Amino acid sequence: MALRVLNVTQNMRSFTRGVDLIKRYKSALTVKKTLLNIPATQVTKLDNGLRVASEDSGASTATVGLWIDAGSRSENEKNNGVAHFLEHMAFKGTAKRSQTDLELEVENLGAHLNAYTSREQTVFYAKCLSKDVPKAVEILADIIQNSKLGEAEIARERSVILREMQEVESNLQEVVFDHLHATAYQGTPLGQTILGPTKNIQSIGKSDLTDYIQTHYKASRIVLAGAGGVKHDELVKLANQSLGRLEASLLPAEVTPCRFTGSEVRVRDDSLPLAHVAIAVEGCGWTDQDNIPLMVANTLVGAWDRSQGGGANNASNLARASAEDNLCHSFQSFNTCYKDTGLWGIYFVCDPLQCEDMLFNVQTEWMRLCTMVTEAEVERAKNLLKTNMLLQLDGTTPICEDIGRQILCYNRRIPLHELEQRIDAVSVQNVRDVGMKYVYDRCPAVAAVGPVENLPDYNRIRSSMYWLRV
Repeated sequence: MALRVLNVTQNMRSFTRGVDLIKRYKSALTVKKTLLNIPATQVTKLDNGLRVASEDSGASTATVGLWIDAGSRSENEKNNGVAHFLEHMAFKGTAKRSQTDLELEVENLGAHLNAYTSREQTVFYAKCLSKDVPKAVEILADIIQNSKLGEAEIARERSVILREMQEVESNLQEVVFDHLHATAYQGTPLGQTILGPTKNIQSIGKSDLTDYIQTHYKASRIVLAGAGGVKHDELVKLANQSLGRLEASLLPAEVTPCRFTGSEVRVRDDSLPLAHVAIAVEGCGWTDQDNIPLMVANTLVGAWDRSQGGGANNASNLARASAEDNLCHSFQSFNTCYKDTGLWGIYFVCDPLQCEDMLFNVQTEWMRLCTMVTEAEVERAKNLLKTNMLLQLDGTTPICEDIGRQILCYNRRIPLHELEQRIDAVSVQNVRDVGMKYVYDRCPAVAAVGPVENLPDYNRIRSSMYWLRV
């Protein structure tokens, strides 16, 4: 009897230990789920190929949008500007809503409707209360499928875009980056501006807009993304109702190869007080394994503005030199990615007499990055990159944008924990390797606007893209 009681007691202890282990296991799973960026991004593909992706945070507001895999890169010389023109026309009324009705409906919801066009994507999105998501999706679906494209509206919007072009021309940073693309990708679609040339804007008509929609607005090239208070199953149901009839494309979207050319363009204008200069090498595309090390290298070079101060206490070598020696007013490193190529470089604004010294310091920093960047610098850049990555996802709209862009670029959304691990895995040698592969002894593209007489000629710039050492 005593033996049986002892056995029962031991069994009870084993059971209790088992319960404790289960509790601990569940607790570990909870922590793991927290670390794995729960809520997860759910993705569903409709029968016509359209993808629905969302992250439900349970918030009282939401952002929903349509990310379309078509931008100015999908245009040719004759219709360059049509994607941006179409973005403007989307809010000018549909078959069942006049422009006034559309504006009133959005205003009455207390929502915000917006759109933008880039070189590879066109985006229409709405910010609204969670309860108004069905109406927002229906409005978005209506404007991309049933836009009226009336002749009167086209004529009126033509003058609006021409005024917008004048505003862009006054933003010298935009001007420099357009010139940089034009020289880096000359003769290819990526060399075209997003707004298009004036002659095209003056001639684009309804047939051009209709042809572009019929060619590129296919279900397989569209992502309906949502973030905030959005239930994924409901969003899928709404997508089937509003976008289920969109035509599926039988052929995958063609990507016209865009050749990078080491070259320069200078627009000298001594009436301007400051020189605006951008210099870049060819980077890699979104899906290339070198993208993360290049992002770390880009963060390492950093950005600086004279209003920030810092002086000798700046962590970035280039920022420290800029502050101590008064080399420039501001600079920012950039890593612009496209599907199969990219631009990795730096843009700076400086006094006319400082062009040569600033460029010398930029190229010296690049060569140092390729050959003798330190572990401490790489660790700092990795931490800063992770911080910036998290700060940029503050709010439903940035999260929704991140979802839509990543589904188009990667066909999935990379979880934050995975991205963090990929950044942590970057070593000093990785940074040096991508530097040697993409920067060292490569022909850069240079664009300069303003009083740029003191900017070294292209041959001198090219000869500073490598070091000769004994």
